[in-house]
Amino acid sequence: MAWTLPEMFKTEGGTVRWARLGDGPEPIVLVHGTPYSSFVWRDIAPALALKRAVFVFDLLGYGQSDQSADQDLTLAAQARRFVDLLAHWELHRPSVVANDIGGAIVLRALLLDGATYNDLTIFDAVSGGDWERGLFKLLRAHPAVFDQLPGYAHESLVISHLNNATHRGFSPDVISAHLSPWLGPTGQAAFYRQYRQLSQSDTEPYEALLDQVAVPVKLLWGREDRILPPEYGTWLHERIPHAELHWVADAGHLLQEDAPAQLLSHLLAGFAGDGETGPSRVPPTTT
Repeated sequence: MAWTLPEMFKTEGGTVRWARLGDGPEPIVLVHGTPYSSFVWRDIAPALALKRAVFVFDLLGYGQSDQSADQDLTLAAQARRFVDLLAHWELHRPSVVANDIGGAIVLRALLLDGATYNDLTIFDAVSGGDWERGLFKLLRAHPAVFDQLPGYAHESLVISHLNNATHRGFSPDVISAHLSPWLGPTGQAAFYRQYRQLSQSDTEPYEALLDQVAVPVKLLWGREDRILPPEYGTWLHERIPHAELHWVADAGHLLQEDAPAQLLSHLLAGFAGDGETGPSRVPPTTT
């Protein structure tokens, strides 16, 4: 499936690929997570671009951006690059939307690295607390074992890991597009490299500052998220009390894939503080 990022931004660790869609007056930046890329925004970004200037990019080490052995792919480094990228785009107060580790990146950039946003939407995202869990925890604990996986075993592992993020499932062409950056010797090495460098030590420094987030915040969470279950959404909402919290039924970790229409509706709507319809604060279903 065609998804091309034509622009380049040089960083100390390699080139970050990016694109701008639309030329509306209100910029919005979409930040993906792992092990995905900006391809997850392929349906959302063009729709937003009908009214807004939309900026998408692949984190260094992901998607169409450079992959190399010496890259610093920690959340702290990605947050600093995000601040530099905003400066390159000359965006001083954009709207920011983030999913998965993108949440930690934009929060750290805001609270520790001087980024400024107009508003912030976070969904099914790493934010803080005890989030090193599941397969991710095993990847960090046993890097030497996973580095030695034969290609066929690695491919099967990545496919199952990708599928765990969606409640409704991927079509074959979509799973192929998500899988492609992680294949071959370079992609396989990059897959485990980025996971080895993700750590709670990069989210702990800003946890105590979450109640200082002053911009309007909207939190969305899939009720069927198996990677970061609903209690992680509750955890974050308790620490950003003014944030709206919306639960999305029949959706997993990737709202872009499981509930694109609902996600787009939330992104097009205003915030409760702007006089729009307020949030639904129904607690998550206990299973």
